[in-house]
Amino acid sequence: MIRLSTKSQYGVRAMYEIACGYPDRPVSAPLISEKQDVPVPFLEQILTKLRKAGIIKSVKGPGGGYLLNGSPESITIWDIVEQLDGPMAITSCLDPQKGCVRIDNCVTHLLWKSLGNHLKDFLSTISVNDLVNGVILEKIGLEKAG
Repeated sequence: MIRLSTKSQYGVRAMYEIACGYPDRPVSAPLISEKQDVPVPFLEQILTKLRKAGIIKSVKGPGGGYLLNGSPESITIWDIVEQLDGPMAITSCLDPQKGCVRIDNCVTHLLWKSLGNHLKDFLSTISVNDLVNGVILEKIGLEKAG
């Protein structure tokens, strides 16, 4: 089973909530936690990583929280996943840290590499704004349920 990490799943859900406050209404970690059922300590780790990557910024003080550091249209799902999980490797042989000893003789290497590229390309076409506006189904060629 190919599976996104819990960190990426929670990160995308947190970014949805933060985008709902765009452009100037900070969204607090406790509010994100409540709305998306994400434990605050784990959420804080995710938000710290996204802040250090420059995707979001924090606002201190009463009424503080998190804001997008760009427009919701400019932040893709891939941007979030890549910052939280690093480069996507569908199989261990594609992991840049591990490498593959059979790369020259492997009949499936290009298949798995291509699949990873398709996932990256797809996630790069979906913006946080698409989540907020609910246009995911249209983007993938499906119609909304009536």
